[in-house]
Amino acid sequence: ADPSSAAFPLVAGLIVPGSDILIESVMTNPLRSGLLTMLREMGADITVEREANEGGETVADLRVRASSLKGVTVPPERAPAMIDEYPVLAVAAAFASGTTRMCGLQELRVKESDRIATMRAALEANGVVLEEFDDGLAITGTGGAPIPGGGNAVSRLDHRIAMSMTVAGLAAAAPIAIDDIAPVQTSYPAFFDVLDSLVA
Repeated sequence: ADPSSAAFPLVAGLIVPGSDILIESVMTNPLRSGLLTMLREMGADITVEREANEGGETVADLRVRASSLKGVTVPPERAPAMIDEYPVLAVAAAFASGTTRMCGLQELRVKESDRIATMRAALEANGVVLEEFDDGLAITGTGGAPIPGGGNAVSRLDHRIAMSMTVAGLAAAAPIAIDDIAPVQTSYPAFFDVLDSLVA
């Protein structure tokens, strides 16, 4: 239900061909739903199947289907509504047509890892074309084709890097090795069980 956790199956559903999944009771508070807005601007097929108020928060069931995404420029002012979702947005951008540019993200330098440098290194090791700036990234996508994969992703003990690169591996041409997935237990203990159930 938490938007930061829902982000991973959400992006997986968009980039894995043939996907059609339902993510239930996702909080859609505008202050937390910047990723949803960006993905829709990229052309994501995300529809609301049910909306309700639960515990004072608006939640929705989101149907997510594999989509042809296009590169966009992410407005820096949107960062507060999606600051933790930039690593997995970078994965979505790697499969889009054109270039996605993300700027104004200096805060990502001081998260659990330097998420700008760590995601750049992990994606680059798996054949993604991108450029790193002081305050962000520019990622040139494959136009929907699999990324090459076959490389090692160093998570630097950052749970969001490990989960993002796991999602990337679902649609890579060759497996992606992740050095340490233990940090995922800190924020999303069911993560691998959820992905296993979707793949099955």
